[in-house]
Amino acid sequence: MSESESSNPGISDDKIVRLDRKLVRALSHPLRSRALGLLRVHGPQTATTLAGRLGVNSGATSYHLRQLAEAGLVVEDDSRGNARDRWWKAAHQSTSFDMPQLLDEEPELTMGFLHGVGQIYAENMFAFIDSLETMAPEWKEASVLSDFTCHLRPDQLVDLRQELAAVLRKYTVTDLAAPLEDGEEQVTVQIQAYPRETR
Repeated sequence: MSESESSNPGISDDKIVRLDRKLVRALSHPLRSRALGLLRVHGPQTATTLAGRLGVNSGATSYHLRQLAEAGLVVEDDSRGNARDRWWKAAHQSTSFDMPQLLDEEPELTMGFLHGVGQIYAENMFAFIDSLETMAPEWKEASVLSDFTCHLRPDQLVDLRQELAAVLRKYTVTDLAAPLEDGEEQVTVQIQAYPRETR
């Protein structure tokens, strides 16, 4: 597998961080990946606000935010808060990485990071399923939970990824925390494409 797609194909290159050994170390803790994702999606927040969203205490959130700041993944938002309330924002809007290279250089940390990403994707899916009973009918009708099985060579899988990314670029926003227009909701499109064990 070559370069991983950005988690948001409509984002310009200057707003994408490319993971290296140092950054994958910072993101190998699942709570940090979740916190960074929340800052990207919901915009600047305090450690206390993030703690509520993450279901942990604010001391733990503060510690992990400092680790993310040390790695350059989050920065203080000086336009908000006061001496008591520190606001944090994501330094980038999206992430890319070369999975084979990171697995070669830092296998354990990369596996920890990838397991965290998988956990976040699964949590997103289960949150959607749990919300179905109270979801508006038009959103139930519009949503999809599906998978497709293809017989592909590696080069064909690369082509498929690139074609899907081209379609998604038409619908992606560059500022994930931008206000929603009337009738809009934030929609997550998750893509996982990998060879399946056939035995």
